[in-house]
Amino acid sequence: MAGLGPGPGAAVPVWLTEDDLGCIICHGLLTCPATLPCGHSFCRGCLEGLWGARGAGRRWSCPTCRQGAAQQPRLQKNTLLQDLADKYSRAARELEADPGRAPSRVPDPGAGPALGSPSHPAQLPAAAQRSRTEVGLELAELAEQLGHIAKSLQSQRPLSEPGPESKPSILGTAFSCGMGLSLTSPKLVTSNTFEGTMRDIPHALEEIQEKLRENVMWKEVLEEQTQELLEAPSSSPGPLPDQSHPATRTASQFAQWAINPTFDLGSLSCSLEVSDDGQTVTVSRFSQPYPWSRQRFANCQVLCSQALSSGKKYWEVDTQHCSHWAVGVASWEMSRDQLLGRTRDSWCVEWKGTGQLSAWHMEKETVLGTDRPGVVGIWLDLEVEKLAYYLVADQEKLLFECAVSTSCPLHPAFWLYGLHCGNSLTLKQVKA
Repeated sequence: MAGLGPGPGAAVPVWLTEDDLGCIICHGLLTCPATLPCGHSFCRGCLEGLWGARGAGRRWSCPTCRQGAAQQPRLQKNTLLQDLADKYSRAARELEADPGRAPSRVPDPGAGPALGSPSHPAQLPAAAQRSRTEVGLELAELAEQLGHIAKSLQSQRPLSEPGPESKPSILGTAFSCGMGLSLTSPKLVTSNTFEGTMRDIPHALEEIQEKLRENVMWKEVLEEQTQELLEAPSSSPGPLPDQSHPATRTASQFAQWAINPTFDLGSLSCSLEVSDDGQTVTVSRFSQPYPWSRQRFANCQVLCSQALSSGKKYWEVDTQHCSHWAVGVASWEMSRDQLLGRTRDSWCVEWKGTGQLSAWHMEKETVLGTDRPGVVGIWLDLEVEKLAYYLVADQEKLLFECAVSTSCPLHPAFWLYGLHCGNSLTLKQVKA
């Protein structure tokens, strides 16, 4: 059975970013990667260090999906991931040394897909990288159309035509070997003769060029709209994904108990940054050189400075710009190498980024549904020891409530996990 991919020696451009080959623990490129039974991979040293800090009495759980085991899994080096990480590192170094030149392909006969290509995202502007999936699909479809043309030329070449040296045959071979795509595309060749097909080629190429121009124009318009939204004042946010008329939102029923917490810089993980006004926390691209402290989280977590020990409190968190997050409360004594919702003194509601919303406490998960809240309201009634989470739209809708312990003050707590630089959570002003 013939292979579906390109022939031997053909290089297939693969778009990879550092996130694709990154470790969620150290936020760096994978080093001696080990893959757990759940399928997630991390630096072996990072895993051993994290598990060692937790102590032998705790579960050997995956930092991403929290799937655990009774005994520590045997960690073995994933040679395929290590090879890809090494190739990526070499390509990145070449780009840094000479930005105008595409990274050379490693001349290894057993090498996999080439990381260095003119379309590698390291050579593209950040705005272009954001829509590379859509652009890639569009270009793949266009390439498929060219492939149909070339194959038609091959099949319709008269027997009297020259053999492998003829231009149509060479063109068809190039596309059949280098463009092994499976997307369904419209048939652009309509003529039934070789001469007719030759006449159709300019028209087909004009259609393809027009599609490319439309794609670029659409992308530019989309980027302009995105930039306008980013530059809009924070007092007039755009519509949330789950509400059609945000302007009609009534005053919050919890407005009289609203507080204005701020992120605590002393507990801030070195993977995070806080805005000047103390209202937004963001996953930074590089580890921050914060001074060492016993109060600083090892993972992408942070507490607020405000200690809540009595009365009724309410605050809101905008989660729209974060793909993986957890928000809730924790005591100041929460272990700095533990995760929010996995300890006796922390509670949270969590969006996994895979279409599932859950509540967590003491490593017990309660699945709440598949709808992602754009803004989460957190209601803490210390008089009756109750914590509740609300979906905030035109009015508050209860998501989940549970009991909490008031043996020590509680702080608003946040977790931004995964290698997703630029993800952010913002403390919103409650509508009065």
